[in-house]
Amino acid sequence: MDQVSEEIVQKLLSARANAYAPYSNHPVASVMVTPDGQQFAGANVEVAHYKGLCAEASAISAMVTAGQRQLATVYVIGPGDHLCTPCGDCRQRIREFSTPNTQILVLSREGEVLKTYTMETLLPDAFGPEQLPPR
Repeated sequence: MDQVSEEIVQKLLSARANAYAPYSNHPVASVMVTPDGQQFAGANVEVAHYKGLCAEASAISAMVTAGQRQLATVYVIGPGDHLCTPCGDCRQRIREFSTPNTQILVLSREGEVLKTYTMETLLPDAFGPEQLPPR
C-alpha cells in the first residue's frame, strides 16, 4: 500500500472536520498537490437545495485561484472505511488538470490508503481539452 505523509493526512482530517454536510452527514475532504509540491485542501459544502460543492471541486477551485493548472496527486478522504471515490463531475474536473502520471489516492477515515488510481483507471477513455478544436 502507498504511504501518505502525516502532513497530508492532518490536512485532510482538518478539512473534513470543517466540511458542511448537514443534509447527507457525509463529510469529505480532498487535497490537491501540484508538481511543485503546493497543496490545496477543500471540503464538501452542502446547501438546502441539494446542489452543493464537492471536496474535490473545492480544492481544485483553490488551486486554480492560486494560479496553478496541473495536478500531480489527488487525495480524497470520506467519513468511513469504504471507498469514497470522486463523483463523475469531479472525475471530469480532475481530468481537466491531470497528466497521465497523476495519482488519485482514496483514503479510509483514518488516513490509510484504500486504493490508488491513475486518471485512466478512474475515468477511462475520458473526454478532455485535446478533443476540442483549437481556439
